[in-house]
Amino acid sequence: MGYVHIGFTDSPHVQQSDRSILTRVPLRPRTVQTTFINPADLSRLVHVFDILAAVVFAVSGALVASRRGMDVMGFMWLAVITGVGGGTVRDLILDVPVFWVQNPVHVAACLATAVVMHFVAPRVESRYRTLLWFDAFGLALVTVAGTAKALDIGAPALVAIAMGAVTGSVGGIIRDTLGHVPSVLLRHEIYITASVVGACTYVGLNGLGLARVTSMTAGFLVTFGVRGLAIKFGWSLPVFRESATRERWKNARRDSARDDP
Repeated sequence: MGYVHIGFTDSPHVQQSDRSILTRVPLRPRTVQTTFINPADLSRLVHVFDILAAVVFAVSGALVASRRGMDVMGFMWLAVITGVGGGTVRDLILDVPVFWVQNPVHVAACLATAVVMHFVAPRVESRYRTLLWFDAFGLALVTVAGTAKALDIGAPALVAIAMGAVTGSVGGIIRDTLGHVPSVLLRHEIYITASVVGACTYVGLNGLGLARVTSMTAGFLVTFGVRGLAIKFGWSLPVFRESATRERWKNARRDSARDDP
């Protein structure tokens, strides 16, 4: 801590003996705030990655269209539904303006992706494993974005976690339903679970008072890490299996019903 000396030697009303008196006033130390990421730059970066995530999801929708032998309109439909479906349902539930209605750049990107995929789908299909990693990246990003949007409008933590999972997975669920393929809900792979865990991470760290950038980064890394490990090692959650006792009980009831006249 420094000091500043305030002298009175220039005042005509101060005697000569008093003119040497100096007052020492403590100076407050300067607080220097260092911002590593400008919030405006972060917002623009997230927006760019959000569009990239929509494109990746649109590619997965277009691949379903290619497997079903659809025309270019079918490609566009499934690409757009997959690319913006999760965010649309999220915004409708939260009762806020739908994001692509305000700025249709996401839909435009999905439409352009569908047209391109109509001609190059077989080549992309041959690199499907690589696409899964891009999909994991998109899942992690939109999970954090959906969770953050819910928290920003004052939604409770549980609702924010649900909105993160909705943003990341509902588009794929609609895609699979329209394409008549097994839904991500019915497959044993870890997908929605990764989204939920990542959303919980972001909400938890945000609740502890950590910086927004730190919480978002952690939520992204957890989602991507869990999904990535599931892709690499084929992880899945244990499925429900009836116990042997219940199975015997059901068989006994079936046999007794068959024996009854």
